[in-house]
Amino acid sequence: MPNHHARTEDQAVDQAIDQAVDAPPLWQRFAPDLAPGSVLCSEIIPGGGHWSWRLSRGTRLRFGALGERANCALVLYAAHDHLERYNMPDTCKALHTAHLTRGHVLMSDMGRAMASITQDSLGWHDPFGALLDTPRMQAKYGRQRFETQRNAMHRSGRDGLLIEIGKYGLSARDLITPVNLFSRVVVDHEGRFDFDAQRRVLGHSVELRCDIDLIAALSCAPHPLDPRPDYAPGPLGIAAWRSGPAAPEDFCRNWRPQCARAMHNSDVFARC
Repeated sequence: MPNHHARTEDQAVDQAIDQAVDAPPLWQRFAPDLAPGSVLCSEIIPGGGHWSWRLSRGTRLRFGALGERANCALVLYAAHDHLERYNMPDTCKALHTAHLTRGHVLMSDMGRAMASITQDSLGWHDPFGALLDTPRMQAKYGRQRFETQRNAMHRSGRDGLLIEIGKYGLSARDLITPVNLFSRVVVDHEGRFDFDAQRRVLGHSVELRCDIDLIAALSCAPHPLDPRPDYAPGPLGIAAWRSGPAAPEDFCRNWRPQCARAMHNSDVFARC
């Protein structure tokens, strides 16, 4: 017989979560089209800040640029085994691309789809530029420590990500090459990376769907190749909601045979 008492308790918990007094609808600032009852959580990360969360398969994330100099250095780890993580070489090789956009699948080193880019208003995100570390940051922008500057301190992308992945038992040896959302890096005629500092990103957004249970961590520090002389990274909006796993006719699944294979591997893993 159905357990009506347990069902009532679950409904009471859901209602309590929905009525939390410390969870303002921040998503309305950068994702007003989302249905109020569908949003699981939302955050606004200040420039230079960092964030992480454990996310279930079928959860979708929207990242919104709330400043012209927004950069989101994103890393992904499998929740079931942190040794499985986003692999930049395998992803770019399988997709035959040097940039990321809608339809692309972020693959792990086990050949599984970790997340898919389901929507993208910019069309180009950097997979190669890596992270701003503290020595380079201080040499370029000077020292701004918390002891003297409080929330106006400078924090590097590397330090921000180390703080976040450390919450899950990971360390510097586990830090991987991130995806730099909202940043565009091209190769010039001399074969050098060239950061596009004229690109307008304010108001643009990109969405990722989680194709396995994963841990996502990010830093909003400046891109390491950003040539602008002042430390002024833009804030970032994040909203999460449940959209369910990819359907057979999903755009990302059918973008390339390699995408379909990686998503099939994730589907099989989820069923086992």
